[in-house]
Amino acid sequence: MTATTCVNTVLGPVEADELGVVAVHEALLSVLPGAQYAFDITIDRVEVFETLAAKLTEFRAAGGGTVVDATGMFHGRDVRLYEALSRTTGVHIVASTGQGPEELLGGYFLTPQTNPPTPWPAEKWADLFGQEVTDGMVVPRVERRGAAGLVTTAVTRAGATATDTELLKGAARAALATGVAVSFRVGADPLAELETVLGEGLAADRVAVGGLDRVDMSGLAAKIAERGAYVVLDHIGTEGGELPTDAERVALVADLVGAGLGDRVLLSSSATGVAKGHPATDVAFSHVLTSFVPALRAAGVSEDDVHRLLVANPAALLALR
Repeated sequence: MTATTCVNTVLGPVEADELGVVAVHEALLSVLPGAQYAFDITIDRVEVFETLAAKLTEFRAAGGGTVVDATGMFHGRDVRLYEALSRTTGVHIVASTGQGPEELLGGYFLTPQTNPPTPWPAEKWADLFGQEVTDGMVVPRVERRGAAGLVTTAVTRAGATATDTELLKGAARAALATGVAVSFRVGADPLAELETVLGEGLAADRVAVGGLDRVDMSGLAAKIAERGAYVVLDHIGTEGGELPTDAERVALVADLVGAGLGDRVLLSSSATGVAKGHPATDVAFSHVLTSFVPALRAAGVSEDDVHRLLVANPAALLALR
């Protein structure tokens, strides 16, 4: 394998063209930080494994090949569990490093033990995230294990805070140093947030911008794609409130493909396999394949374009460069 075709999975590097259909923004085990210590929450590892194995097996049966766990460092990521799931189900799993937004950071990362206490700057985030790619992902207090395949972060919905901005910059620097890509979920100003990442020298095609299938993001998906970054429609299967219907998402994808921007679109559901301490996004990992893709075909999206959205685009994003 070469550096231009290799993808980091929890079982080691694989060729990008072996990933198959990729769900690019999902959560396997998602634990609200601190919930693992709550008296009323039980995390039964056998039960968690069986639940996730069943959902991943269903995904594979529907034609899926790879799931990207985009939870980052401290939201339930369990590398040993993911290794066992991948071996058992045959589904490739790409785990991520990263943190954010600011409101979900632990106090240590906001005011570490410095004099005076100061939030972490971009270079410290870059070092933290980069080591999880080069030296392995941290299994707290035990070891490092497996290389992260993606750096992920998120911006505060009301607008980027100073810490969010440092997280975006740090994620971009880690990606530049290690060859993985960056995925971030937008806050209030996606174009400005993207420019923060690109300002660190990262190429636009190494960035995936999520959260663009919200009703308040109308018109921004095309602008992000025209800038050269990947547009991630990552709430497929969830409708209502701030989110459009899947039918409206289908129309958006068809418009982007028709405008010649199909090579910059990614699809996912932000499905949660098992959630602890917060409500799950109760959508099957297979939903895009079983429900959304047939609707795309009915709307006139070609088989070549479907393949591009589900296979070629995510492979290009995840391949180390």
